[in-house]
Amino acid sequence: MGNKKITWLNRVKNSDIYYSFIKSPTAIVSTFILILIFFCSFFVEFVTPYNPFDPSSLSLMDAFTPPSWTEDGLAKFVLGTDGQGRDMLATILYGSRISLIVGFSAVIFALVLGVGLGLSAGYFGGKYEMIVMRLTDVQLTVPSILMALLVDGIARGIISRELHDEMAIYVLIFAIGISEWPQFARVSRAATLVEKNKDYVSASTIIGVSNLIIMFKHILPNILRPILVIGTIGLALAIIAEATLSFLGVGVPPTTPSLGTLIRLGNDFLFSGEWWITFFPAIFLVILAFSINLLGDWMRDTLNPKLN
Repeated sequence: MGNKKITWLNRVKNSDIYYSFIKSPTAIVSTFILILIFFCSFFVEFVTPYNPFDPSSLSLMDAFTPPSWTEDGLAKFVLGTDGQGRDMLATILYGSRISLIVGFSAVIFALVLGVGLGLSAGYFGGKYEMIVMRLTDVQLTVPSILMALLVDGIARGIISRELHDEMAIYVLIFAIGISEWPQFARVSRAATLVEKNKDYVSASTIIGVSNLIIMFKHILPNILRPILVIGTIGLALAIIAEATLSFLGVGVPPTTPSLGTLIRLGNDFLFSGEWWITFFPAIFLVILAFSINLLGDWMRDTLNPKLN
């Protein structure tokens, strides 16, 4: 068992990806920031003693406390408090957890749908491929945020307001995911067209291997590289889309605030002097999206053999 672990570690250390990673300060810094954000967001109970959603722990006497380094700041509230006396650092970390969950779920949904349609379209071809590609072309003409707004509006018209508030996160995940799948479909279809003409696919067809096994066991592993790159960059776009929708008031309800909701609520106090209520959630969102994009750019350069 120990030898297997050593062999696995040696293979990782001797790989081109590992060498590219340790030689890229941008990739190292962005990965460190993302790991720190993920840890603090999903284990926020161990990072800060404050729970902004526990009414018994809040005091209106602490409302609108500025950051600790300002003249009227308090040491226990590093980033200050909002209008309800909630610690901004704790509120941002709890809110980022919602944003990350929505972003990851939406990307996974878009990846499964897009890769499934693109892979099958590229493999089978014919009228089925034409229909799938025309659907992607039509949807790509509509901005993702407008498509997400359309889906959310349809959901609000079909289900009651109370039920929509309970299912708001699921509706948001579906709205963002359904607006992002064409990117995955186009990339996976183009890669499948290249792979299906190779000898290993022809050999599998000759010996009677089923189409599903050929697509998902043989072709899919060979087209994962560009899909992973698109997925990484798509995560940043999904988080920004969630923040935009929540900022517009059509995302998650205020009772479960995300980064977009926090920015929207803080925007009401921006011109009254309480700048930190909207500034810190906004800068946190920028750092999160920027780090994901930098990591995605590194993955694109590393995993694309044409750039090596």
